[in-house]
Amino acid sequence: MNMNPKSFTIEYTGTTDVIVTQCGISEPFDINNTNKHPQITECKATWDTGAMRSVISVGLVERLGLSPIGRTKVYHANGEAFVGVYFINLFLPNQVVCSFLQVTEGDITGTDVLVGMDIISMGDFSITAPQGKTKFSFQIPSTHDIDYVREYNQKNHTLITSGKEHGRNTPCPCGSGKKYKHCCGKNN
Repeated sequence: MNMNPKSFTIEYTGTTDVIVTQCGISEPFDINNTNKHPQITECKATWDTGAMRSVISVGLVERLGLSPIGRTKVYHANGEAFVGVYFINLFLPNQVVCSFLQVTEGDITGTDVLVGMDIISMGDFSITAPQGKTKFSFQIPSTHDIDYVREYNQKNHTLITSGKEHGRNTPCPCGSGKKYKHCCGKNN
């Protein structure tokens, strides 16, 4: 599937220990078909890299009148449970949409949606804290290969050694993109 990336960034006024964003939930529908568009319920979502799958609250299931497509066993902080499984559309900020998303219901405190790794792993997820302010950014699909060590080494031109000899015509291990002989091997 080749699609243009959709993204959003949320900046918090200080550091935060929980990432919460606005979102919308609806029954599943084809977002490209504008003739049929069910109501979207606005709510808040907590992002949780420790959750394998996304979860919606029992109250949200009731408000939307969703019917389960099945039941499954889930494991959570309080043990395990058999819960309903549902299809939904999830609307994130700045028109980032996950259609026909399979979620389970659960007891969630403080928000109606728990965004898990099933969504996070669809794209690029970044949390930074420049000048003591938390900045959270997300996009679907993934387009970035974020590697802070590589960025640091390229910026500072630091040679990374792996204990093996480097050929003069091989790419320099510092990540500069130059041949070893024209980079860190220049003075050898």
